[in-house]
Parts: sequence; structure tokens; C-alpha cells
Amino acid sequence: MTPTAADSPANTRPQDREGGRARRRILGILAGAILIPVVLAALWPVRFDSREELFEIPKGTWARRMAGDKREYLPPEIYLVVGIHNVLKLKNSDDVPQIFGPTLLMPGQILRIPFTRPSENYFACTAHASGQLVIVVEATPTWPWSRLGWRVRRMLRRLGKP
Repeated sequence: MTPTAADSPANTRPQDREGGRARRRILGILAGAILIPVVLAALWPVRFDSREELFEIPKGTWARRMAGDKREYLPPEIYLVVGIHNVLKLKNSDDVPQIFGPTLLMPGQILRIPFTRPSENYFACTAHASGQLVIVVEATPTWPWSRLGWRVRRMLRRLGKP
């Protein structure tokens, strides 16, 4: 089909030109609404209120375990970040001693473990039904893409929790 004088931009109706502008404006707003949070998440530094992550073994955990309760009272995995949020603080509020790795935690005792390198650590833990706790220590996200990836992984982990 060959273009005619009736198809030229000068002969289009004003309503058609306005509709195209409105569509471009809406697409620009939607792109900005998606792009701005992504850029901010990538550029905003990673911060925590404290370098410590506290987990407490609740009172009565051992008694419930011995009664056959297989419910987890601590998360199976704990995520820390080197240099920012890298100290695990474990408090035994139970009535009996608990074993965490090679350490015997007496009732009321607090154990602080600093982590200085990215790693995945497996500890024996009598407070878990599986008998094991995994501590994942992630590298400090310093570049924008690494910060964005870290934030996405953290959000997905939180969404995956029951």
C-alpha cells in the first residue's frame, strides 16, 4: 500500500496525536516507577541497626523436644554480612544446657561468635529438630549490582518464610 496525502502527519486528527502522547506519557511514568526503586536499591548502602543478630532458645524447648514436638524454634539458616552484620549472639533461655557446635550453653548463658570471612558454617545444635544449624556469612555488598542482588535475595528469603 502506498502512502497518500491523507496518511501524512499533517492530516491526522488531533485526537490521534493526543492518544499517542498520552500512551507515551503513561509508559514513561510506569518505566520511572519501576526504574527509580531499582536504581535506589542498587545505590543505597547496606546498613543494619546493630552488628549482632540475636537468637534466643526459648524456655521449654528441650521439654517440648522430648515430648515429640518437631517444630523449629530457631531458623534452620541464619544469614550474616561480613563487616556490617557479622556477630551471631545466641542466648539459652531454656531450663537445660544446649549444645551449639563444640560449645555447651548453660541456661541463661549468651554466646557471641564474630564472623570475619564469607563462609557457610554448619553447627550441631540440640535446639533444632534436625540437630543442625547453618550460618551463611555473605560478603559485604559494595558495588551497586551486588547490593541490588543482596536486597533481592533477602526479600525472597523473607517471602519464603511461613
